[in-house]
Amino acid sequence: MTLENLDNLVKIKQLKEEPPDQKEFDGMLGSAKRRLNDSQVEALSEDGQFSLAYGAAHALALAAMRWHGYRSDNRYLVFQCLQHTVGLENAKCRVLDKCHRQRNLAEYEGQLEITPQLLQELIIVSRELLELVEALGPIK
Repeated sequence: MTLENLDNLVKIKQLKEEPPDQKEFDGMLGSAKRRLNDSQVEALSEDGQFSLAYGAAHALALAAMRWHGYRSDNRYLVFQCLQHTVGLENAKCRVLDKCHRQRNLAEYEGQLEITPQLLQELIIVSRELLELVEALGPIK
């Protein structure tokens, strides 16, 4: 995990440096846990489950970034930085990339085509991401 890459994104104004805040981090983590738990309620539609799991993954990615003292206004960029903020494997980042594209299709074009397999992959990656973010520990 190298934060040099994040510092380079600050230089080109893709990220902002901002001191981490434990209360904000804890709030994001709590929100992500609730959404991830709710995403597994089988009575919900796949669309609803996807939306909740995607929201959990985004909150976790943002929490990881904030833990390191960075902020982004770009939803996609927080996912791209996960390999640097928590060491998430590239293959798992690609799952989040695919989910981000699906979310955008739904949000901007009204097309949500979620397969059961993609939903399961998203939930599995989100669970792993939760473990990685929790392993960061308290902000120092």
